[in-house]
Amino acid sequence: MTNEQKLSVFCNQINSESIGEPQECKYKKEAQKLKEEFLWVVAEIENPLAKLELIDSINKMALSHLFDKEIMVFLQNMEKLKDSDNEMDLYSTALYFRIFRQYGYNVTQDVFLSYMDEMGEKINVDTNMDPKTMMQLFEASHLALKDENMLDEARIFCTNNLKNIIPMEMPLHWKVEWYNTREHISKQANEKEEGVSKLKLLQLAKLNFNMVQAEHQKDLVHILRWWRNLGLIENVSFSRDRIVESFLWSVGVAFEPQHSNFRNWLTKAITFIIVIDDVYDIYGTLQNLQLFTDAVVRWDPKVVEQLPSCMQICFWKLYDTTNDVALEIQQQKGCKFPVLTYLQKVWAEFCKALLVEAKWDSKGYTPTFSEYLENGWKSSGGTVLSLHVLLGLAQDFSQVDYFLENERDLIYYSSLIIRLGNDLGTSTAELERGDVSSSILCYMRKENVKEDVARKHIEEMVIETWKKMNRHCFENSSPLIKYIMNIARVTHFIYQNGDGFGVQDRETRQQILSSLVQSLPLN
Repeated sequence: MTNEQKLSVFCNQINSESIGEPQECKYKKEAQKLKEEFLWVVAEIENPLAKLELIDSINKMALSHLFDKEIMVFLQNMEKLKDSDNEMDLYSTALYFRIFRQYGYNVTQDVFLSYMDEMGEKINVDTNMDPKTMMQLFEASHLALKDENMLDEARIFCTNNLKNIIPMEMPLHWKVEWYNTREHISKQANEKEEGVSKLKLLQLAKLNFNMVQAEHQKDLVHILRWWRNLGLIENVSFSRDRIVESFLWSVGVAFEPQHSNFRNWLTKAITFIIVIDDVYDIYGTLQNLQLFTDAVVRWDPKVVEQLPSCMQICFWKLYDTTNDVALEIQQQKGCKFPVLTYLQKVWAEFCKALLVEAKWDSKGYTPTFSEYLENGWKSSGGTVLSLHVLLGLAQDFSQVDYFLENERDLIYYSSLIIRLGNDLGTSTAELERGDVSSSILCYMRKENVKEDVARKHIEEMVIETWKKMNRHCFENSSPLIKYIMNIARVTHFIYQNGDGFGVQDRETRQQILSSLVQSLPLN
């Protein structure tokens, strides 16, 4: 059976595939028992490195939401011991650095000073270093901040040398936690490491994966039913039907079971981003696109009365869905807040940015590199996604205003990653078609260089943008930071081997099957 057939069967029989309530209750009791047994065993472990490695495994197997308090207590206790005489080797130091930075501790790169070369310029590494240590240093280097040259040197060295040893992938810091959970669980099972703690953790990880997956399946049932009833795609046949891929994106941003409503809202937003992007890119004339943009800016259905029926329907579906989402968010939070006003504004900004690109295309105009980026981060849809994160996941609406006032740069950086990642994944095809709106092409013309040079520059921009996002992790303890950064992480997955939305027979389809369809054997 092909992947497409498997997915079709799943979508048609999803109710029967899900875990039933009696079994779900049984699983929850068993998971709680395994968690308690695991904590009893871990309490007896005194070696800090062993505990750091367990935390690393907990994160890799998507169990951190079950151990938030326990992890923070351990890190606080270990932080108190950091100045003790306990010396760590380079592997341990890199793991310590990565875990602590991941949890918002402002650990400096000075922890690597004892490993500097004789010149005191870079970490003393060579090709004889064992791959395990080199890989840990590679992972740690991707949590660097701007101007941490020591870590930059380590990243470049490890990247170049690991290529000769193992197939290189994205660093863990850039990966989507839930998408890689199954792989880490399988790897842990195949290694068959001894130790009661690791065995208990593995059992819990398998059980938790199936339980969380069952919640995702329930969510998908609702979103598929909404999509069928909406009847939008039948009226915009030129657009991509990517409802399941859109849901997968929302799972990547927030996989935890308690965020079901949020996944519903975000999936709806992503589907409209895709459809509206196709309206501007494929279907609409410049005059019609101007009217459509005006309608969104004014949030007035009367403006679209002169448009083709498919564009009218598209606006009406966006209008009704956004109004419904705003009402649902308000009802969940239980207080008055101008949710619709905020959502209307980001949809207007998105459409205005798409209109700018449509005008460039109609004139055959290639924007300057800076012009393209200034508009491109807005047309990426990142602001729409980020606002849904804030409205859907904030504990109260005061956090939304605080974030928009004090952390707006993070939304820009995450949106920029979407734009640059999209261009890196689709630029070759766009160049062949003669499309002009690409950071790759704009940089090629700006610097008079070939595509490979331009791509290298954009890749470096991505690295530098991540450094800026990392700074926000250490300056703000809000959990919202992680979810905004998850938007960028999903982008890397979607575009790492091309266009994961434009072409459905790529890794995206396999990820749908492994994350949403295929459960793990528990024995």
